[in-house]
Amino acid sequence: MSAVPTNLYDLTRAQLLARFEAWGFSPVHAATLWNQLYLGLIDSLSDEALADLPAKVRPKLRAEMSLGVLPTALATDSSDGFTRKYLLALADGERIETVLMRFTGRVTACVSSQVGCAMGCVFCATGQMGYTRHLTPGEIVAQAVHVARALRSPADAARSPTAPGERLRNLVLMGMGEPLHNYDAVMHAADILRDPNGLALGAERITLSTVGVVPGILRLAQESRPVHLAVSLHAATQAERAALVPAAKKWPLDELMAACRTYSETTGRRIFYEWTLIAGKNDTADHARAVGNLLRGLPAQVNLIPLNPTTGYDGAPTRTDAAKAFQKILGDEFGLPSTVRQRRGIDIAAGCGQLAIGA
Repeated sequence: MSAVPTNLYDLTRAQLLARFEAWGFSPVHAATLWNQLYLGLIDSLSDEALADLPAKVRPKLRAEMSLGVLPTALATDSSDGFTRKYLLALADGERIETVLMRFTGRVTACVSSQVGCAMGCVFCATGQMGYTRHLTPGEIVAQAVHVARALRSPADAARSPTAPGERLRNLVLMGMGEPLHNYDAVMHAADILRDPNGLALGAERITLSTVGVVPGILRLAQESRPVHLAVSLHAATQAERAALVPAAKKWPLDELMAACRTYSETTGRRIFYEWTLIAGKNDTADHARAVGNLLRGLPAQVNLIPLNPTTGYDGAPTRTDAAKAFQKILGDEFGLPSTVRQRRGIDIAAGCGQLAIGA
């Protein structure tokens, strides 16, 4: 039985170079292919796509490598044109969702790290659908490449409500799945995406969002990974958090906060704490003060996210005035910086907590 071809998107530049050297080809040809992958954004291994490679290289490349482009099963645009959601097909028939979001002066890709999610957060559509499998590094990288390629298309330029010709600047691992549950693949993908000779996404422009996987947070600290860390908090007591986030039963709030302190002390970096504002559940002045006390003394910023609707949860988003009052308490009484998340793609179920296969 022949070996399964290696997905080119699974390889770092150094690994690609090593493969070419093992084949007896010049490292110059590996550099050329890397440029075609991440600067040319080729979508096949055809002779036309590989025109800059010598003819002798192409048969070996096709025999042992594949290009894991993710076909679009469905693309949906928000009514305001700022968001496009892609339903992407994986090689084994599974599907994931990826989101292109436009903001003033930047474009962000929200990518998935798993098919489904095992964490089971009650207000999250991905958590409601359950867990199927981890994504490979190449499947994560391919989502970013997909968005970068889409931004370069004439059709996208004509559709853009902001500046045509934009390029991908920011990436958030806030799509389907728990990134720290798939730690090795996520970090390998981040290394590929950060390569200065590729998509060149700066570490300061990559944000990983976790529901609070304590071993992963501690490993991030130990390895001094430079990506931004966001922790989904949503409640300031163990009982309230466990009711919203089942993973809190495995990693209780006190253990999570101890890990966060270790992370900040070890890396010198602040953490973004995410708080989904649910009307009548966690949006009162008392809740705001509980957040302030919980985060006292930590280098932190709070991202307030009014709940986005999902079919599996009947909660309602906090009103704008209540969100502003919550934010004012954090700033005035505790000196905590905070933002209220700009809403993108809610009408196409592309917002935070709304991603689910076929949704």
